[in-house]
Amino acid sequence: MDRGLLAIAGGVLLPQAGAEAALRSDGLSDAEVMLRVKAGDESAFEYLVQKYRRPMMGFMYRMARNSAAAEDLAQEVFLRVYRSRGSYEASAKFTTWLYRIAANLAVNYSRDTRHERPENTVSLDEPDEHTGLTMDIPDGALTAEEMLVRRERLAAIRQRVQALPQRQRMAVVMHKYQQMDYRQIAEVLKLSESATKSLLFRAYETLREQLKKFV
Repeated sequence: MDRGLLAIAGGVLLPQAGAEAALRSDGLSDAEVMLRVKAGDESAFEYLVQKYRRPMMGFMYRMARNSAAAEDLAQEVFLRVYRSRGSYEASAKFTTWLYRIAANLAVNYSRDTRHERPENTVSLDEPDEHTGLTMDIPDGALTAEEMLVRRERLAAIRQRVQALPQRQRMAVVMHKYQQMDYRQIAEVLKLSESATKSLLFRAYETLREQLKKFV
């Protein structure tokens, strides 16, 4: 199965015909689908990979700032999900369990590569999260000057987010880009909900202060 997972994470292997539609029509939660994976249903696993591959790639890219590393890390998340299927218990939301695995991998990656990569690197080729366009693709609704301002603003935001302390950065990425609520983030980071709110407050205050000229 590991060999097949390599293809899945690379976007080659798609769910078996009708598997995704069948699981959706059954009205199953992700936790219930994961229980099917635990029971040996590989099409259920393929469904989860297809559903979460892009969000996981986005999360890992924002943590690692390296496309190749993000792909490798996302692949490793799904490998660990599959290997841990036998011990899975639906005691929390599936996404909480999934992002806890991802967060641990991101922390390990950051620790292991902290002396290998430049600080605060920014890729201007990353798609705008609102438009889906990269910065070198003109948007007909914007003037050249407006595009330049947007490009500078996005670069500044990414750079300042990347410069946050690791736990703050992880919380901001989960909150802003993964649309996770305080409770989910708290469960992933193993903090109380009040501590998570405080963590995010400090992070956003730092960003607000540093990005005042772009507001």
